[in-house]
Amino acid sequence: MSRIAKQPVIIPNGVDINIKDSLISFKGPKGEISMNLDLSINVKKSDNELNVEYKDDNNAIAGTTRSLIFNNVIGVTEGFEKKLNLVGVGYKAEVKNKALHLNLGFSHPIVYEYSEDIEIITPSPTEIQIKGVSKQKVGQVAAEIRSFRPPEPYKGKGVKYSDENIIRKEAKKK
Repeated sequence: MSRIAKQPVIIPNGVDINIKDSLISFKGPKGEISMNLDLSINVKKSDNELNVEYKDDNNAIAGTTRSLIFNNVIGVTEGFEKKLNLVGVGYKAEVKNKALHLNLGFSHPIVYEYSEDIEIITPSPTEIQIKGVSKQKVGQVAAEIRSFRPPEPYKGKGVKYSDENIIRKEAKKK
């Protein structure tokens, strides 16, 4: 039995949850999101909590489903955010017309277009904030932007997460 799946998910005020067959949808102050449930999973809704039940005794997907439901509840109430920093001379980012324009030391600028449910803000030319309802989409967009120029270990130049520590290597000696 999964210990995580046994824990109920508390539904905060202002969140509407609809369960129809194998589709569960969440609606809150930050937006809407829906997810498909596995056929061996049942979600029971009581007053202000959701309980995940599974038919098989060894169902490994039950704990994962409970975590995804919990993340969706957090997403529609608070939202998720990732912060990236640009480290390097001349590296900068700006948002124009639903596209992120990046100068990362290449001979050409990189234009990254993103979907409507993601919000990207550049408080300064070397900072990028990615906000959204879906934890998966926010993380995916952050990883794609970081992949254009990952931080290198000698000078630390590149696109890095704000809380990331880059392990530096020592330069070659004569």
